[in-house]
Amino acid sequence: MPQAVALEHASRLVNHGPTVLVTTEHGGRCNVMAAAWSMPVEFTPPRIAVVVDKATFTRELLVASGRFGLCLPCPPLADLSFAVGSESGRDVDKFTRHGIGFTLGPVLGLPWIDGCVAWLELRHIPEAHTEQAYDTVFGEVVSAAADPRVFSAGRWSFRDDNTDLHTLHHLGAGSFSVPSRVIQARR
Repeated sequence: MPQAVALEHASRLVNHGPTVLVTTEHGGRCNVMAAAWSMPVEFTPPRIAVVVDKATFTRELLVASGRFGLCLPCPPLADLSFAVGSESGRDVDKFTRHGIGFTLGPVLGLPWIDGCVAWLELRHIPEAHTEQAYDTVFGEVVSAAADPRVFSAGRWSFRDDNTDLHTLHHLGAGSFSVPSRVIQARR
């Protein structure tokens, strides 16, 4: 069960460079994509930047709705992370195709993907130049939660006895690392 994370600690959920699953919803259409580049850019209020190519369906829904979610997958979700990062939501409903379970975030009602270890909801902060020149979008965190078995009291706790809860870090071509080992996804 996710445990609420104080917003002053929300940036710590992504400051170690994990792969994130970006979720969006607009007009009854949900989508999810994997992103390897995200980072905190401000503590108060907590703001995060993530690269979401302007040609993606996720970006289209994000801009139209003014909101997005970030979910942090762990090793059991490596295959799913690779799959949703390798196909377009314009062509297929990824949630249906991959049987993705989710709950709705508490503030913006965005999909929080089951099996992840942290979840954030963000309001989009439009920044025209950066979005056009670099494909980077900014968001202000309005809610955050994490699995208390691996994140509590505002800190990650990556240990040998909880490696299945470690965050994924994209290395390219379907390979991911975690703080202690490499995971090779299958398509």
